[in-house]
Amino acid sequence: MKAARYGYVSAESAAQACGLLHDGGGMAKVLGGGQSLGPMMNLRLVQPELLVDVRAIAALNHCSATADAVALGAATTHAAIEDRKVEDATQGLMPFVASAIAYRAIRNRGTLGGSLAHADPSADWVNLMPLLDAQIVVLGPSGERTVRAVDWMLGAFTTVLRDDELISAVRIDRLSERARWSYYKVQRKAGEYADALAGFVSDPARAVCRGLIGATDGRPHVFAAEPLLDRWDADYAHTQLRAAGIKGDTYEYRIHAVALERAAAQLRQKVAVAP
Repeated sequence: MKAARYGYVSAESAAQACGLLHDGGGMAKVLGGGQSLGPMMNLRLVQPELLVDVRAIAALNHCSATADAVALGAATTHAAIEDRKVEDATQGLMPFVASAIAYRAIRNRGTLGGSLAHADPSADWVNLMPLLDAQIVVLGPSGERTVRAVDWMLGAFTTVLRDDELISAVRIDRLSERARWSYYKVQRKAGEYADALAGFVSDPARAVCRGLIGATDGRPHVFAAEPLLDRWDADYAHTQLRAAGIKGDTYEYRIHAVALERAAAQLRQKVAVAP
């Protein structure tokens, strides 16, 4: 099947892109890497009247760094993160995660902002950004606003992004050299979306200790991870799995429990190190 007829504009600036989205009245879509949008259009799951290509916008490709944080432009590709062509604020966590997103051909074109806007609950960036407490910078006709990653998703494929807005950048606070992290995915085969995933970040220098349960039916669940740092606390883990919306005594519960326990074990054993 082929996509329905649509118009195409390569935007030269973020302001132009937002204007086109606003004028489109909900029938215009942003084109970044196109790795999700393209197949959905070919299947006619979405039928936009206009595609606004943002790949040439310099501001969306710009990355900057300070002593405390790194800001990655929304057009930054997964491959650029994997290859460390942009600065890493996470002591190897983001390159590690990027290296296991789909396949290299997709990582070459897929973008950080595009993945966040698409908001597939099983995708990596929509889960990792809340674990890192990142901030998502959004541009629209009324100006710029910043959204905490934990507030980004409203549900599966649903975010707080408005029809006339686009993601400009993502700000990630730097982890200290003492930080430890782990990230574990359950997949039927490498390259596929995760059936379950879990992760941890422990950074005593910044008083950070978070856990993540992801690839659920809705938004990711981030929780205080201290009770799982030194030993496996099955009762506490069960409480968090239920808080993530996973029903007990089901296949989904079991694979999420396995992902969580293995991620916790990785963190305790300090085997999760930068590649």
